[in-house]
Amino acid sequence: MIRMSVSDILGVTGGYLADGADPEAIVTGSVEFDSRRIGPGGLFVCLPGAQVDGHDYAPGAIGSGATVALAARETGAPSIIVPEVPVPDSNAAAYEHDPSGHGAAVIAALGRLARHNVDVAAGHGMRVVGVTGSAGKTTVKDLIASVLREAGEVVAPPGSFNNEIGHPYTALRCSTDTDFLVAELSARGVGHIAELAAIAPPVVGVVLNVGTAHIGEFGDRDTIARAKGELVEVLPAAADGGVAVLNADDPLVAAMAGRTPARVVTFSASGAPAADYRATGISLDDGCRASFTLEGPDDLRESVSLHLAGEHQVANALAAVAATVGVGLDPHVVCAAVSAHEPVSGRRMEVTRRGDGVTVINDSYNANPDSMAAGIRALAHSAAASGGTAWAILGQMNELGPDSADRHAEIGTLLGENGIPRLVVVGTGVNTHSLAQAAEAAGTRVVTADSVDAAINFVQPELGPRDVVLVKASSSEQLWRVADALLALPVPESLEEQDVEQ
Repeated sequence: MIRMSVSDILGVTGGYLADGADPEAIVTGSVEFDSRRIGPGGLFVCLPGAQVDGHDYAPGAIGSGATVALAARETGAPSIIVPEVPVPDSNAAAYEHDPSGHGAAVIAALGRLARHNVDVAAGHGMRVVGVTGSAGKTTVKDLIASVLREAGEVVAPPGSFNNEIGHPYTALRCSTDTDFLVAELSARGVGHIAELAAIAPPVVGVVLNVGTAHIGEFGDRDTIARAKGELVEVLPAAADGGVAVLNADDPLVAAMAGRTPARVVTFSASGAPAADYRATGISLDDGCRASFTLEGPDDLRESVSLHLAGEHQVANALAAVAATVGVGLDPHVVCAAVSAHEPVSGRRMEVTRRGDGVTVINDSYNANPDSMAAGIRALAHSAAASGGTAWAILGQMNELGPDSADRHAEIGTLLGENGIPRLVVVGTGVNTHSLAQAAEAAGTRVVTADSVDAAINFVQPELGPRDVVLVKASSSEQLWRVADALLALPVPESLEEQDVEQ
């Protein structure tokens, strides 16, 4: 965070000082809501959680060097006590564990402080790039940040810090030396993206797709499109540098062109001639990493080879190219940087080959029907290239609404259509039962495991030297434990790689 006095922070957030807070003291360190991360000169944010209340940790944070705490009640430690606010009706589920409303008050104050920080940084030339979509946000955020580092200092969230807490937390990492803030924006309902964009107003906005992730909260894809399009609505006009980057292959995204005052730039992984940035000649290597020719304005033609697994990454790469050229980078430099980019955020199409030749595709961070389909296609390609058996270890996809069982059945059918011979379903609920039934009907051999440990114990002794395993489910299912266990297990000496590469 940019250096501020306690008095100035109070002026931005409102409220009053308590427990000996010194108005002249200066916050010189980072803003943290985990007391274990606080350091000298920091600002400790007291957030109530499902298990613990950050207010109880304020004295310890001050003892670790924090200058002051940002809180909704007195803590016995020097604090800025912020005013109460009503819990937003549109986002009430986020505060279910906090009947006091303290979390809403602190989060609102955090947002005000982050906006002040962004405004100061923007006054020194910082520009904000915002990314949203039903799938691929984190990958594209990482790609854009990687490319922009060719041109200056970049702040981007770790992993998926994309909600009402993680977004301002990231924005408060900016300083007067920051050239770009790359923000990932998520939503659980209409209005959320507009609220996040108000904290860090973007100059460039990227909308990747409108899928079925969280459709149980939105109701239908048209409502999801309405929410995602809030990003391009808040962009500055084209004359003021605003750029809206839209996926020409998704009709609901392409239609957002009429909702923005910004200059519209489109991309197409299908090579649509009308799109500004197009991919042609797509090919996949044996690790399912794509190479293609990128075509663009002014007769741009560049060869791009990705280190990211899955053909769906082509669209992500095009979006990153369009966004970074949109802020003024040379397109040839951009294409080279995209080709050089290595995966950053974990458990997203992480491809690891064990010593015995087994390949594990760990895509366990989250799941929705679109990303599940992309993972299955990558699994089928990788197994065909390796000559081994394809194994899908899948769990439940959450937040799909009343049609959830049908969506799981569609994934089961897709397994058969892609020739996936083995499925291990983790979980015994209605959704996983639908997945298993449909897969079996489509010709896939199915085993149901009632726990993560049961899945590990079944799969490990069954794997052959060139087999490929996809591990995927919603994050709450914790299937990352399967991937971690498969990669941590000792490989029998007789199956070491030198013995199977013949």
